[in-house]
Amino acid sequence: MTATTPITQDVLTLPRKLPDGPTNLVGLTREAMRTALIEAGTPERQAKMRTGQVWQWIYQKGVRDFDAMTNLAKPYRALLAENFAIDLPEVVSRHVSTDGTRKYLVRIAGGHEVETVYIPEESRGTLCISSQVGCTLTCSFCHTGTQRLVRNLTAGEIVGQIMLARDDLGEWPEPGRNPKDEQRLLSNVVLMGMGEPLYNFESVRDGMKIAMDPEGISLSRRRITLSTSGVVPEIARTAEEIGCLLAVSFHATTDEVRDKLVPINKRWNIAALLEALRSYPKASNSERITFEYVMLKDVNDSDADAHRLIELIRGIPAKINLIPFNEWPGAPYERSSNNRIRAFADIIYKAGYASPIRTPRGEDIMAACGQLKSESQKERRVRKPVGAAPAPD
Repeated sequence: MTATTPITQDVLTLPRKLPDGPTNLVGLTREAMRTALIEAGTPERQAKMRTGQVWQWIYQKGVRDFDAMTNLAKPYRALLAENFAIDLPEVVSRHVSTDGTRKYLVRIAGGHEVETVYIPEESRGTLCISSQVGCTLTCSFCHTGTQRLVRNLTAGEIVGQIMLARDDLGEWPEPGRNPKDEQRLLSNVVLMGMGEPLYNFESVRDGMKIAMDPEGISLSRRRITLSTSGVVPEIARTAEEIGCLLAVSFHATTDEVRDKLVPINKRWNIAALLEALRSYPKASNSERITFEYVMLKDVNDSDADAHRLIELIRGIPAKINLIPFNEWPGAPYERSSNNRIRAFADIIYKAGYASPIRTPRGEDIMAACGQLKSESQKERRVRKPVGAAPAPD
């Protein structure tokens, strides 16, 4: 593969301009917003200042109405309203689990749908966001992998998931208050929803840069984790251009098993993946790489697998996140027993690696890890007409 061979599938990403309408400011980088404002008639000498003002209204205060941007003159607000929009993806449905997990079915441009999940915990709140409609990877244990790839999400549709969750949580700062004084309900973001983030690199990068901007949503880069199934050529680029934490969907200790569980392994095998991870610029004791490992009965959960895993990752600052398999209708696997998972975790722990066992969250609303799938095909057959009362949460 040559250096010029494209790895990402960004040709599938729609442009930011809305069909026959104004340009959506959500998802534009600072430089792109500055350029757009100048093209709409903002004097170039004012463009940096105006960009900063509009940016703060959108991303720091959560304002969607140009008329509410009170530090801008009325004629300028009218210019903005004539040329631009502040549009987010639409929440089609919202389900709340008995454990407090919230799952949003989100509609994006073209009528396509993705899922976004908010997981509240005692010390933090994590939002799991999607980067593609469907997925190309066909991981055999993952419900999302049974849905074909439709297209990539734009940067606006990616950061828009964070914004709509903040809407639902009522987390935009109160007028007159410093946003840093507000308690963070949404403190962490994980790119672990539908799709492979590194097959939509540019949009994911731009969306996360917006989320990390200190004059907006202001998430620390260490509060953002990108999960990849192993798109090796883009791993170093993730550290250089995004700088977030990295998680890897590992799930097997031999190429034979990983080829079946994570078919991308046939393109970049375990040895190639580990080589890229060993040279990951951000890998350190304070920024360990997370190895995600789904526990499948009689497939990858033996003591021998645990010992092989330890040998494979030796030398990489890492923690092993053990994930009890979350079953879905028609799934070809079963969850490992609790005793088997604990025995596996104990072997890893005694070798000196953190081995937390992830507590399944949101299983009753199909919001747990590996269960996300746009249920739009099924729901369209039973969904009420537009305007009908929504079903209760």
